Amino acid sequence: MSFRNKIKRRNFIKTSAAGAAGFGLLSKSSVFAQSQDTAKRRVGIIGLDTSHSTAFTGALNNPSAGPEFGGYKVTAAYPWGSNDIKSSVDRIAGYTEEVKKLGVEIVESIGDLLKKTDVILLETNDGRLHLDQALQVMKAGKRLFIDKPIAASLTDAVAIFNASQKFNVPVFSSSSLRYISGADDIAKGSIGKVLGADTYSPATIEKTHPDLFWYGVHGVETLFTLMGTGCKSVPVHSLKTGIRLPVCGQTTGSELSGVYAREKPIMEGLFSVKKGL
Repeated sequence: MSFRNKIKRRNFIKTSAAGAAGFGLLSKSSVFAQSQDTAKRRVGIIGLDTSHSTAFTGALNNPSAGPEFGGYKVTAAYPWGSNDIKSSVDRIAGYTEEVKKLGVEIVESIGDLLKKTDVILLETNDGRLHLDQALQVMKAGKRLFIDKPIAASLTDAVAIFNASQKFNVPVFSSSSLRYISGADDIAKGSIGKVLGADTYSPATIEKTHPDLFWYGVHGVETLFTLMGTGCKSVPVHSLKTGIRLPVCGQTTGSELSGVYAREKPIMEGLFSVKKGL
């Protein structure tokens, strides 16, 4: 099932609606909200180096915010962020001023942030920092959403979820495209049994993050939303060719999936799975 007609690449950011993923944690039915005292609605943000931080703040702190947000408000933020990814570092000052105008207090450390808030949106754009930052939050017993990339290595990603179990703190991470309009209905059979799927998304490369870690999650997320879990293998061809061909076989009779990408100037990804008949 192709999404080429539903997601025009030039409109990708608008379609993804930045905030959709983290807002799932704040809904009344979410794990994040279920065990929260109704008075504890203070949201803290770590990292003002991504537009997602201002998107979350603008939506949650909007006086017209709907009941689906459960009364949660962003009350404090720790702005740092990446130290050496220029596209991220250059945004911090501007985004800091934006959230201040929305009533957000800027603090000097994650420790200070944890004292002033109840739940955390870990928005730092640099996945290399996520394990250390997430551990500080989980040790304090604060539930958190970790924005993409979950980490900059598989080792760190596994360590984050192991820590979640150790400290008994719910952790959630997702591309907002998990919630793209129509995907859930298709996964539930609205068009019949899905035998294969092609999903498209930008997949820009960042030299500090391997392969698809930086941005490729968007296409992969949509693919797994449609086809479910159970990936068996992901062989990757040399990046020197500018083409990558991961293959992801499903445990439930799938045959093939692939990612076809042009590395420059922006890597456009095709993510696909075909199920055996």
